Amino acid sequence: MQVSQDQPTYFEAPLQLLLFVDGRPQSRQQVQRIRAYLKELQAEYNFEVQIIDVGQQPYLAEHFKLVATPALIKIHPEPKQVLAGSNIIAQLKNWWPRWQTAVDAYLKLQEDLQERLDDNGRVSPPKSTINSVAVSAELIKLSDEIFHLKQEKERLQEQLQFKDRVIAMLAHDLRNPLTAAAIAIETLQANYNIEAGGFQRLKPAMAAHLLKQARTQAKIIDRLIADLLQVGRGNDKELPIIPQKIELGQLCLEVLEELRDRYTAKSQTLETDIPSDLPCVYADPERIRQVLVNLLDNAIKYTPYSGKITVAGLHRTTQKVQFSVGDTGPGIPIESRDLIFENHFRLQRDQSTDGYGIGLCLCQRIVRSHYGQIWVDSSPNGGAWFHFTLPVYPF
Repeated sequence: MQVSQDQPTYFEAPLQLLLFVDGRPQSRQQVQRIRAYLKELQAEYNFEVQIIDVGQQPYLAEHFKLVATPALIKIHPEPKQVLAGSNIIAQLKNWWPRWQTAVDAYLKLQEDLQERLDDNGRVSPPKSTINSVAVSAELIKLSDEIFHLKQEKERLQEQLQFKDRVIAMLAHDLRNPLTAAAIAIETLQANYNIEAGGFQRLKPAMAAHLLKQARTQAKIIDRLIADLLQVGRGNDKELPIIPQKIELGQLCLEVLEELRDRYTAKSQTLETDIPSDLPCVYADPERIRQVLVNLLDNAIKYTPYSGKITVAGLHRTTQKVQFSVGDTGPGIPIESRDLIFENHFRLQRDQSTDGYGIGLCLCQRIVRSHYGQIWVDSSPNGGAWFHFTLPVYPF
């Protein structure tokens, strides 16, 4: 009896068997009994059997769709037959006479085919069944490897696309602090008298305010650059957040102060409705600052001269705080209210205006990373209302 743990070899005997085994100690005695019984049978009948360890050749087990071992498989002559379970020897005793009859019929058929050929005819020996099995198993193995490679390719593509989106979003967010810092520095420079060694038309309090503004914006720029570097190095597919207890109303007032020059330049009216007892939220202050800056920046951009911008807070439930930013601009068409949160989506009317269509997508990612929601609807006085929710800080 042929015993091999290597790749299957060519069989020549008309009866060909495969015995699948594993390395489990509890099946060792059963395998030994099966092998001993097969050796007894081989002493009386010519057949070949190969021992296959599923741990070393798992793809052959997959080829035959085996769910348990040990298993004895007759692969030639066809049809294929699988004996498995704890009573393989008993099954083999039952099927052995039928297998011998099948072999005799196969050999008789081969003889009949030989007689029908003329003297110059040739009969090619049948192809090795076990060789075709090995080829099929190798194809399964290659197919499996290709599948894993495709999965890895998709994962890498998703990472690259995420990096591209986040880098674009962060680069987009760099514009606001750069503009604010530049305005503060230019104002200070324009009012500084070198000869007198001081500011001509700026009061000390205003000069101190502008210096603080420039310093604050420089810190924001530094943090955004750090985020860009982190995204470039990392393999994450989500925005990193560090949640903590924050006063959302106070954070909003700080952002409004940073954007004061923007909305006062357009003579826009600012109306705030932030309850003094609004509970703290559990969120990343820098990420939520990005949301507020984007929403307020859009409100200022689309609200006409002398228009009104509204900011409101609401303790919506015991677990959620809702924050809203409204404007008196052209509003968002109903059919586009879901699409505007998609990456790079822009309304047709905005194609000629400055922007990249990524700010709202960034807002949605940040809010969702906090297990919140963000949406838009119409303002009663015209324009758009953007709302988002954040979790209440647990007491």
